[in-house]
Amino acid sequence: MTKVNGFFRIKCLLSILMIVFLVGCAGITNTQNAEEGGNKGNLDEQQALKVAFDQSINSLDPYGSANGEPSTILASRQIFDTLVVNEDKEIKPSLAKEWEQPDPNTWVFHLEEGVTFHDGAALTSEDVKYSIEQQANSESSPLAVLWNEFKSVEATDEYTVEIKTNKPVGTMLSSLSLLFITPKDSASEDFYKKPIGSGPFSVDSFVSGQELKLSKNEEYWNGDVTLNKLEFVNIPETSSRLTALETGEIDLTWTIPADQIDSLKNNKEIEVISNPSYLYYFNWFNSEREPFNDPRVRQAMIYAIDIDSIIDNLFGDTADRLEAPIPKEVFGSSTMSAYEYNPEKAKELLKEAGYPDGFTTSMMWSNGGGPQILQLAETMISDWAKIDVKVEAVQLERAEWIEKLTSLDWDMDLQTNSVITGDADYTLGRLYTSAANRNGYKNDELDKILQAAKETTDQDEREDLYDQANDIIWNEAVGLFPLELNQVTAYRSHVKGFNQSPADDPIFKDVYIEK
Repeated sequence: MTKVNGFFRIKCLLSILMIVFLVGCAGITNTQNAEEGGNKGNLDEQQALKVAFDQSINSLDPYGSANGEPSTILASRQIFDTLVVNEDKEIKPSLAKEWEQPDPNTWVFHLEEGVTFHDGAALTSEDVKYSIEQQANSESSPLAVLWNEFKSVEATDEYTVEIKTNKPVGTMLSSLSLLFITPKDSASEDFYKKPIGSGPFSVDSFVSGQELKLSKNEEYWNGDVTLNKLEFVNIPETSSRLTALETGEIDLTWTIPADQIDSLKNNKEIEVISNPSYLYYFNWFNSEREPFNDPRVRQAMIYAIDIDSIIDNLFGDTADRLEAPIPKEVFGSSTMSAYEYNPEKAKELLKEAGYPDGFTTSMMWSNGGGPQILQLAETMISDWAKIDVKVEAVQLERAEWIEKLTSLDWDMDLQTNSVITGDADYTLGRLYTSAANRNGYKNDELDKILQAAKETTDQDEREDLYDQANDIIWNEAVGLFPLELNQVTAYRSHVKGFNQSPADDPIFKDVYIEK
């Protein structure tokens, strides 16, 4: 029997280490802590911290169709708790104070006692059992694929949970870091309008797509919550969001375009910091549709894009060129041979594929889907025009974009993504299997590699397997993977104690406002 707790790092957890050492943009403070110089004895207990994320919060359902959305995960981090958390480069206890693995297919978790939900009800193993079953058996959740090998879960006593799987699952703890615990029998549309959790903040009100208002959980089980009020507001346009920061309408925001950094730095009432990020841009080709069912066409589309010029002219020090389908800080990333900018080679490949005169297609993206996404899309479309590929620009509101994305109703899809767990399985194992069918590309060999990487707990073996998977995805040109982003955050100088997350889901428990 192998026993695991928050103070003992075992080899099988290396796949989900969170890389949080600090790097950043030139001229920007390289720190994740906004508390420097602060004094908690001088905090403003009345003022609400107002935060504008660059995506609207459309749902608070942690098991539904939007639970893979960064905005839903961000909100869930404030309202709910998980069994384990990724912190300080290792998996640590949260609701589960310790756990053991008596055999490769069994995990036993021992819960903290005395934890209560926001309504005062005790949190027990029955709530955990219910939550796991909700996620694992969900027909709409994009994260349900993380639980493909789930067999059963039992509440063996009031504070003990036993999970059984059909096969060994080396990513169990990684998946549990995204499993939010709700009261049993809580799944209803009305419940998620104002859900109850055990997290540091409780919900005061929620208007989908507009605002989420939270209050301090006075009875929080895991330490004091410093901030009394927290509000998330939706300001979709970047210029309006940054103007709201400068005028004091909001206190904090992140995902700042490179061309706005200098202006913010010149404002003495605003601090700007940069952190490493698991966030990156990609453009998928729908491999189920002509002409993208031909890998030569997909490769041609990549050779036609001047990625280095895009980084230099649009993103500067806020981005680096991707060397694999996932960012370099993620466990399981690789270093692939770059596609050089070569329009002539792109034309040759199109001719070989039967498109000597190019073709017409479309590319969709969501409004507010990433920093400078409109400029990026326009630049890519301009580069493709040089090889006689005419691309219709399709910018959509996020709800419509999600509907089209999941139904494969698109030619090309431009978007950002975050490898939230810091482990390649979250992205590669979730989005690139034939069963997931997220982009029309299907490959039996890739399926076998990703399944093997999911099952083994040998981290060297997992790295080798992900090297193979990255090689297939990269060279088969399943998508164009241009750049990974640093996370640039700006906040009013009275904000203290803020720590950004490389996974784009910071927790505001220890943040406070200085008078």
